[in-house]
Amino acid sequence: MSGSGFVFVIIAAGMTTAANLLLRAGIAQAGGFKPDGVVAVVWGFARLLVEPLFGAGFILYFLAALVWFRVVSSELLSTAYPVMVGFVFVLVSLGGNILFREPMSVRKAIGLAVILVGIAIASTADSALIR
Repeated sequence: MSGSGFVFVIIAAGMTTAANLLLRAGIAQAGGFKPDGVVAVVWGFARLLVEPLFGAGFILYFLAALVWFRVVSSELLSTAYPVMVGFVFVLVSLGGNILFREPMSVRKAIGLAVILVGIAIASTADSALIR
């Protein structure tokens, strides 16, 4: 993966992480999202969109997708995608623990460390730019 590609992957991962955490906070602020039926889904989603935290997360997800399109256009997907998803997995797990007091066991921490090692291996693999 190129240096600039790696930077864009990190940016996309950071934005996706922030978007997920904002969406979770917005859903909690709105009282949850457990609709039953198509009409309830539409109304429930509309109710979420007026929640500022959820709306910010929704917009940030869209912006992260634009950054990701840049990555997909210039880097090997088989390298970039696992790196991005791994970073998001680690960052969302840490964010959930810090912001929402979700439990972090020793096993989960070891698993996250293994993912980080995998990211290091995958991101330094020999890959050429897509032409």
